[in-house]
Formats: sequence, C-alpha cells, structure tokens
Amino acid sequence: MNESIQYANISSVASLLKSKEISPVELTEFMLNRIESVDAGLNSYAYVCADLAIGAALKAEQEIVAGNYKGPLHGVPIAVKDLFYTKNVPTSGGLKVRRNFVPDFNATVVDKLLDAGAILLGKLNLTEGALSGYNPDFDIPINPWGSDLWAGVSSSGSGVATAAGLCFASLGTDTGGSIRYPSMANGTVGLKPTYGRVSRYGVMELAASLDHVGPMTRSVKDAAIVFDAIAGPDKKDSTSFKQEIPNIIPQLNNDIANLKLGIDESYFKQGTDPGLVGAIESAISDFERLGAKTIKVSMPDSDPMELRNLWLPITGYEAAKAHAQTFPERAGEYGGYLKGILELGLSMEDSDYSLAMEKRRQYCQKFENELAKVDAVICPAGGFVFEANKEAQYGDAKAMSDIIKHFQGQFTIPADLAGTPGLVLPCGFSADNRPYAIQLLGKKLSELALFRLGYAFEQANNWHLKHPAL
Repeated sequence: MNESIQYANISSVASLLKSKEISPVELTEFMLNRIESVDAGLNSYAYVCADLAIGAALKAEQEIVAGNYKGPLHGVPIAVKDLFYTKNVPTSGGLKVRRNFVPDFNATVVDKLLDAGAILLGKLNLTEGALSGYNPDFDIPINPWGSDLWAGVSSSGSGVATAAGLCFASLGTDTGGSIRYPSMANGTVGLKPTYGRVSRYGVMELAASLDHVGPMTRSVKDAAIVFDAIAGPDKKDSTSFKQEIPNIIPQLNNDIANLKLGIDESYFKQGTDPGLVGAIESAISDFERLGAKTIKVSMPDSDPMELRNLWLPITGYEAAKAHAQTFPERAGEYGGYLKGILELGLSMEDSDYSLAMEKRRQYCQKFENELAKVDAVICPAGGFVFEANKEAQYGDAKAMSDIIKHFQGQFTIPADLAGTPGLVLPCGFSADNRPYAIQLLGKKLSELALFRLGYAFEQANNWHLKHPAL
C-alpha cells in the first residue's frame, strides 16, 4: 500500500477499494496504526473504536467482494466530532458532566454514513459543549502546521485529524463558525450547509436555532461526496427540510461561466491580515479568469463585537435550555467559559430572547438581500490562524478574551444567524507556512453553486495538495 495513501482523496481511495486493489481491512488497519503513531502528538481523537472499525471493514470487504458496492464511501475510514451520538460508543461533547455517557442509538448522520459503507474510526476532540473554550479535563487538539498555532474552535479535532491524514473525512458542527474556523486554521475544506439540509437529530445541542452539521475534508469534491451522503429530510428532526434536493456530485463540474461572484472590498479587508488580503485578491483574479462574473455588493455593517453581542444572548439562552438537566445543579463540573455563557442564558427573560431574535431577523434580512444578488460572496473564513496557548484556551471568560480578539466573526456569525451556507477552502500559505483560506457565502440552498465555484478554483490551483510535515 502506498505510504502516502492517508492524504489521497476519497475518489481515488474509492476506486482502489472498488477494484479490490486494496481492501477495507488493509486500509482501516493502516489508518488505525497511523492514528496510534501520530495522534499522540496531536490529540485529535477523543476515542478510537478500533474493534468496531475492523468489524465494519470486514463487512465492507465481504460486500465489495460479493459485488455489492454501495458507492464512494464504501470501505472508507472516517471520523466524527464527539458531539454526535454513536451507539455503544462514548459521546462526551467535550463535557466533564457527560464524560461517561454512552448513547443507545446513532445520530441520523452517523447512520447515513454507515449505511453508505463508511468505516467509523472514532470520535474527535472538541471544545467544551461546542463553544469556544476547553474543559480542563480534556485534551486540546494541536494544529499539525505548528504546535503553537490555534487549531480552531469546537470542531478543532475534526480539522486536525482531517489535515493530518488521520481520517479521509470528518463531520463537524457550526454554531458561530466551528466548521469554518478549524477548516481555515488547519488548511482543509469545510461546508456549513443551509440550516435544515442536514439533520441534527442525535447531535448534542449548543444552540438549537444556530447549530449546523457539515463535512470537513481535504478537497471540495470530497466534501460534496460526504454532503450528498448526509443531507436530506429526517422525520426525527422537526427543523429538517421536508423536500428531497438533488445530489451535488452528478452536477459537479468546473464550468463557472456566468456564475456571479460578489465582491465587497471594504468587507473582506476589514481587520484582515495583509497577506490573506493578497491571497483573496489573487483568488478573485482566478475566478475571473475561470469565467465567473464579479459584481460589487454591499454587505451590511458588521462590527465583530456588535455581531457577537447579537449572537451571544441567543446562544446563551438556547444553551441554558440544552443544559437544563445538569446546569446549574452540577456547575462545578463545567469549565469557566461555558459556565459563564450558561449563567448569561439563565439570567435572561423570555422577552430578552424575543428582542434578540427580532434584532437577528432585521440583520438577516439585510444580509440575505445582498446574497440574493449573486451566486456567492467571497471573504475570509473567519480570519487567519494565530498563536494560542493552552492556558487561554482552558481559561475563563477573561482569559478567553486573548483568543476571541482574533476571531473575525463578521465572516462567520452572519451565516449562522441566517441559516445560509458557507464553503471554506485553502487559497495559499503565509511566508511562515500558515494556511490561508477563502470562504464562499451563498443564499439558502445554494450549495451546488458554492461547490462548483470551489471545485473550479481548486482544480486551477494545488493548495489542497500541500500537507503538513509530520
């Protein structure tokens, strides 16, 4: 087996599995060995389910040999954020209070991946309760591009494992940017879909009206493959779209002639690292060369702290509802940052929440009006990866301010508030080898346009083929 197969795209691996050039068992054993040898220095996995993975690989091998090939995920090892319920496998959500919780059923998206033949390698580390800080009892994932670099917010383990070749794809969740920040920080592809396109059933809640589930991969096509597998209606999730929507992969190509790309220079340059600004400007030139039409848009005024002040009360109020069984009764088991947000939520009246939701509606109307003018708006994915120490990431609200000051929430929070999709992909590297990323923001249900634009850009560049030296 090729020793660099861990960085292969899903399509390549699927071809080898389908043709029986490699077996699911060989590939799964290879990946488990890699996790054992590499992840001790990265902390991306919270739990490795080796026996379960080997059993699933044996089943996949038997199916493929018998001619019952299910598709591009059949026999492919993947992992999921430790926020997704997995039957008979621990699911902690980064919470000390849930450390010994073992569900008796799978999240809908986990079942969909398993039905597609994917092999679950294990569960990936995350921030406490999927907010911004870590519980002191849990490991912090380490960015493979540099041990002193931030690995992103809650889906950090998913970003690290995917970038480091410890799975071929992973699942993350995004409430304020938690798929997009780690994708940016680790140099991977991440999609926050339209709210309702992917079921949240069996996923621990942070904030029910803001939580999104999406894929994290090393290429745009891989993200589309996983998205096709997990998207669709779910009767168990009342917020799920009821109608079936055609899959992306049969429609994916790199023809972006006449697709409209929205440009707001003052928006994407606001507080943005100069090197990243240059990479975005270069990406815009690439899109124009590839046939996209650039159109000026005017994104709504978006001071990062004002947006955070709009987002935070909604998150706190809904999070307090989600944690009602354990907070404040077991407050001593919570880390300082999440505890503070839950206390904020408990201090709010229903009328405070209603007012915040009305402000949200007003902002989203302006935001979506600009998105409606184009197929996508280009901007950063949440900023540029920065240095971060453990003490701050484990810290209380005051210590966390050293981390949060780097967040460019004006590029992440709006899409969560509006429930609109955002696709993140690599667009270069800094002089000191830190990843740069662009984000394509689209109107609701515009995932196909985002994937087409992202795929065309990726095919014209090779940023996704550069991997960390481990």
